[in-house]
Amino acid sequence: MSDTVQRFSNRVANYVKYRPGYPPEVLDLFKTQMGLTGESVLADIGSGTGLSAKVFLENGNTVYGVEPNAPMREAAEEYLKAFPDFISHEGTAENTNLDDASLDFVTAAQSFHWFDAEKTQDEFRRILRPGGYVALIWNERQLDATEFLREYEMLLKKHANDYDKVRHENIDQERLGRFFGSDFERATFSNEQIFDLEGLRGRVLSSSYMPSEGDPAFPDLEKELSGLFAKHAESGRIKVFYDTNIYYKQY
Repeated sequence: MSDTVQRFSNRVANYVKYRPGYPPEVLDLFKTQMGLTGESVLADIGSGTGLSAKVFLENGNTVYGVEPNAPMREAAEEYLKAFPDFISHEGTAENTNLDDASLDFVTAAQSFHWFDAEKTQDEFRRILRPGGYVALIWNERQLDATEFLREYEMLLKKHANDYDKVRHENIDQERLGRFFGSDFERATFSNEQIFDLEGLRGRVLSSSYMPSEGDPAFPDLEKELSGLFAKHAESGRIKVFYDTNIYYKQY
């Protein structure tokens, strides 16, 4: 658990700046299919630097950002300081320290794959009000939509530390079914980022499984990344495409 909590501590600045946000269709889905209103109260579990919480704060919601990593919490507090209804809260998915039946929604964006699913299931049900929703959200990078993305995936696998172990694409339908307990709903939306070379470098450094700048392996990674960018960039820019997947259920 300690390693899981701390592994992003030296990634915070790049995480804030270079991780993808969420398309507007996500909020529309919550409103039309899950009954989200401006009065709904949410907990965003593993809230990190606040990217996912912002979607709901802009809708006028109160959001508890539950995050065990102190540098991440501090980054979220700074990033979301304009929103008085953001409540930064130390806790984990398995022990949120939130009150019983206090929430209309529990969300987890880019984070469920770090949780102990069985303990988390019990905790989410405890803090949800009857009729509340749990929604798990991921931006999943498309692996082969373009030649660049195919070669980029090969580069990550070559240089990563524990990529295959921690990548969230490992969350399959069977594990989701065990977590939700029965049938659940799914929606997918398109998302993308456009980077210059500095941005692509920052995006790589935001990933916990990649060598950090101080790692002896980083110069070789950086050299190959620069070559890959030069090969595929158009007008000094490269596109990274994602599927934004939402899995949700009412309790």
